[in-house]
Amino acid sequence: MNRKILVLPAVVGLLAPLLAACGGSDSGSSSGDAIAVGTTDRFTATKDAPAPLDPAYAYDVGTWNILRQTVQTLMIQPKGEGDPVPEAAQSCGFTDSGNERYACKLRDGLKFANGDKITAADVKYSIDRALALKADSGVFALLSTIDTVETQGDNEVIFHLKTADATFPYKLSTPVAGIVNPDDYEKNKLRDGFDVDGSGPYTVQTEVKNDEIVKATFTKNPNYKGTLKVKNSKVDMISYPDAAAMGKALDKGDIDVMTRTMSPAQIQKLSDSTDNDEDLVEMSGLEIRYLAFNTNAPSVKSKAVRQAMAQLINRGEIVSKVYGTQAEPLYSLVPASITGHSNSFFNKYGEPSNAKAKALLTAANITTPIKLTLHYTTDHYGSATKKEFEILQKQLNDSGLFDATIEGSPWATFRPAEQKGKYDVYGMGWFPDFPDADNYLAPFLDKDNFLGSPYHNSKISNTLIPASRREADRIAASPDLTAIQDIVANDVPVLPLWQGKQYVAARDDVTGTAYALNSSSTLQLWELSRGVSG
Repeated sequence: MNRKILVLPAVVGLLAPLLAACGGSDSGSSSGDAIAVGTTDRFTATKDAPAPLDPAYAYDVGTWNILRQTVQTLMIQPKGEGDPVPEAAQSCGFTDSGNERYACKLRDGLKFANGDKITAADVKYSIDRALALKADSGVFALLSTIDTVETQGDNEVIFHLKTADATFPYKLSTPVAGIVNPDDYEKNKLRDGFDVDGSGPYTVQTEVKNDEIVKATFTKNPNYKGTLKVKNSKVDMISYPDAAAMGKALDKGDIDVMTRTMSPAQIQKLSDSTDNDEDLVEMSGLEIRYLAFNTNAPSVKSKAVRQAMAQLINRGEIVSKVYGTQAEPLYSLVPASITGHSNSFFNKYGEPSNAKAKALLTAANITTPIKLTLHYTTDHYGSATKKEFEILQKQLNDSGLFDATIEGSPWATFRPAEQKGKYDVYGMGWFPDFPDADNYLAPFLDKDNFLGSPYHNSKISNTLIPASRREADRIAASPDLTAIQDIVANDVPVLPLWQGKQYVAARDDVTGTAYALNSSSTLQLWELSRGVSG
């Protein structure tokens, strides 16, 4: 019988790493065979992005899925509800009442995988390097509240912040804050290609064809010291061109686990199946999808045009026709399960209305129909994205107010084009760096936002975001967070569409799949092992 495992919602307990006092000293899987994991993520080195796996550059869920296994961070998100806990660090904490000075002491005996000792100077080097390189991916902005990094001896690092930031421990748990060896990572240059070195639970070797990873082999790092219990000795992660190819590989037994991104039809089929060889694991997720705008582009420069789109789009239709029970409509950048969420878009626009959209455009003297192209990525978020954009196109055009076309591109060309401002309107997804409302707002709205958006609201960046970060009690930050969401609903620099669940499918002799993904859709390969099928 198919076993469909339901995991607690992310708001109750985050699916993050299993903690064990003995950490890396645990033995791996009793089987010497590598566990094979399938993915549709593509890892490509291009002229525009020659260093896809450098922690100072990488900023998407696929590349982070490689870095989380290999590059260690001072902090890590815990299993269950709560704040981040030390990982490479022995202890960390704010040392002042204003949340502006944060000190960490390193764990004894830390080494890089090659055996080199890790010191506080290496941590400082890694953080300073990411900030100085200021990669165009925008990932460095996660560390933007850092003023200076100080070391005291070999084992203590002190972060002096420019302003209070209660979310800073979470930011130290992200790969951009990963500890790298100065011998492997130049100070003033990103590391091109696919080599990754660190002190995480695994080392990695990549098989590359045509400047793209086709297989990454993760081998247990004997020098790892941290909180994670590594339950296997080797994992192969294999990249497939699409969900159909990945599904066939699972059926044939070529892979043991199937991760992102499965198609809605695959998920439904697995859910309904009575096949006792494959299990589907359903997890609460914090993934969102949204439309983003180049607010300087002539077609959408007028706020009224963006507001009219917000008034027309029927999220319920998109969800029901494309994703079914696997997603739900979203009326804010902040998902419903995150503290501080507000249904700001529904509060402002209510149900879809052609008449209200037309009134907005008429009041702004906008000539209709408005011609625009909706851009989407063909391979990064799964095969269902095309159907989603066909429905968006139809909704806009059926109103008579828009003349919209759609255009799809592979992620390797889509992302650089978006960053360069070549798209007026484009579809994106967001898997949170950490489960806090700040991470659904600041990356899109603060200075150096990762979209490269020209939109700027001084009240948001100068007042509301800093004020929300001063509150260690995130419920107390809700008024400021709500105010930000209300401004976004009015100005529409981005237009939220839906939030979704996440899934893993596995052959039934694989254990640990319930913890294979955390709430940010980050793979936790160390949780997987082989058990008894049946």
